[in-house]
Amino acid sequence: MDPRPILLVTQYDGGRFAGWQRQPDVRTVQGEMEAVLARLCSTHVPAVGAGRTDAGVHAHGQGVGVRVPTAWTPARLQRSMNALLPQDIWVAEASRMVEDFHPRRSAIERRYGYLVGTDAAARSPFRRRTEWAVPRPLDAVALHEEAAALLGEHTFRAFAIVGTAPADDHHRCVIEHAAWVPRDGGWVFEVAANRFLHHMVRFLVGTMIDVAQGRRPRGTIARLLVAPDNTETSAPAPAHGLSLRQVVYPASCYAADA
Repeated sequence: MDPRPILLVTQYDGGRFAGWQRQPDVRTVQGEMEAVLARLCSTHVPAVGAGRTDAGVHAHGQGVGVRVPTAWTPARLQRSMNALLPQDIWVAEASRMVEDFHPRRSAIERRYGYLVGTDAAARSPFRRRTEWAVPRPLDAVALHEEAAALLGEHTFRAFAIVGTAPADDHHRCVIEHAAWVPRDGGWVFEVAANRFLHHMVRFLVGTMIDVAQGRRPRGTIARLLVAPDNTETSAPAPAHGLSLRQVVYPASCYAADA
């Protein structure tokens, strides 16, 4: 029977992966998922992600699109994959999608979270895999001011690695939400946008932390949003504090029998 698209909402601990995208001779999330799909379907089945997370970056809600024979219901495929996937990958949800669904192009919003730990316990082995331990105090007002400057549509050339986007790409993103939220032991930076550039969230976090620790003046984010390149941007925050929290699709992408 003709293959039909299924969306697999996937979680993974990125610590032992060389990123999402399949690569020769290294362990990747896409490679592990496609190996399981090949076992289940007896043929190669591409697993297409909504975003290509970097080495060390985690996911609580990566959107993964696959096309499998209609005999595979979403629930059956989810159970079978979870029985075979390694312990650091888990399919949290599965839904039947409409025929023209594409996990990357159909997405209307992506949401990331970045954990910063400011207490001594941030260096605990139970937290250090998912948080950036920042020992110096952070100015809360500065954090909030810099995040507020991100809202709306801007050009993010200063917050992307040069050459990773096509030469004619406008580097513009629409930020719907950007906020530093206090939590026990530190902060979480929450950000949602229609698209993100390579290393963009990590560059933003690294720069805002520098401002909040007094190494850069307030207003740095606003100034860099009109910069032509990333030569004045702070170093990116470590990958292990970042997680792709959710990929949002319009209701019209879900099939009636999803």
